[in-house]
Amino acid sequence: MTNKTTRTEPKKRLYSLDALRGFDMLWITGGGWLASTISQKTSIDWLGEQMNHVPWEGFRFFDLIFPLFMFISGVAIPFAIKSRLEKNVPKKSLAWKAFKRMVVLILLGLLYNGTFKNGFTDGRIASVLGQIGIAYFFASLIVIYFKSFKSRLIWLAGILTGFGILHLLVPVPGHGAGVLTIEGSFNSFIDQMLLPGKPYFDGILDPEGIISSLSATAVTLMGTIAGNILRKRKTTDWQKIGYLAASGAAAIVLALLLSTFYPIIKNIWTSSFNLLTGGISFLLLAFFYMIIDHWGFKSWAFYFRVIGMNSIFVYLFTRIVDVTNVSQFFIGWITKPMGDAGQIPMILGYLAFVWLMLYYMYKKNIFLRV
Repeated sequence: MTNKTTRTEPKKRLYSLDALRGFDMLWITGGGWLASTISQKTSIDWLGEQMNHVPWEGFRFFDLIFPLFMFISGVAIPFAIKSRLEKNVPKKSLAWKAFKRMVVLILLGLLYNGTFKNGFTDGRIASVLGQIGIAYFFASLIVIYFKSFKSRLIWLAGILTGFGILHLLVPVPGHGAGVLTIEGSFNSFIDQMLLPGKPYFDGILDPEGIISSLSATAVTLMGTIAGNILRKRKTTDWQKIGYLAASGAAAIVLALLLSTFYPIIKNIWTSSFNLLTGGISFLLLAFFYMIIDHWGFKSWAFYFRVIGMNSIFVYLFTRIVDVTNVSQFFIGWITKPMGDAGQIPMILGYLAFVWLMLYYMYKKNIFLRV
């Protein structure tokens, strides 16, 4: 008799992973806007605060959204790459595919930034999608060329330590070492010297700049470790959940210990930020996997899964298309007479339109694959 808690079909698409990706994307495609508006209307100040990034040092919920997506992209790497390695697909072929994916994401990042609209002169070249592509590429190379779990842990420790050394010990001309400010950080120094285009912060620093993108390989690599855990055929579901939860708790504790002298700063992607967000991502994945794939409670997560299976498309779509105008076009007759009170139903209309469009694409098997 087969043990029901053991996964013997690692190639099967994880429902929980798509749902978690959709949960993540919801917040940057209208969910955060809705929460902020509810906060304003009800004076729930903490909710609105959590829907905004920390100005510099510290951590809020909205600071998790980007690294969580990168972690999830890392989870998919072992499923995408290891099965092909087991079929003796050449490593060079897999590395080339990861490289092409990076290039496509960098180009889509330029599209998102409006570079094609506003021109390349003094435009912003760094982007969220570009950083995802760069970190995915290097994490993929590590998985492709370093087979053992131990070697990947060594790479992870090396990346976290290496960028910690750059941030804390390498002197920046005119500022010295360990000056973790917009002007004095090692990230700013490198971006001003090497990053094409205009950095996001005052032409000095880009939060998705060169050092940040390379440092973010760590959180993506943490995702590959989670993917390895989930892909193990001989491991029971409860063991997988335990490994994920223990990894997450350990990363969070280490991040908090490091933060006493190495601050958690998203905009320069410190190693303590990598560890904190990677740790939370481990815990969220453990929770979603337990509820959805182990216990089988899937119906509640279908809303998120529809979003998660077309995440890059919806990210670009809500940037390029004025969905607010679409919502007003259909339900303005309801919202306009309500005055300020009509803002919440208008946002709900926005979210409904986006989801129904994604649901249509889901039913027609239309997915943007990069």
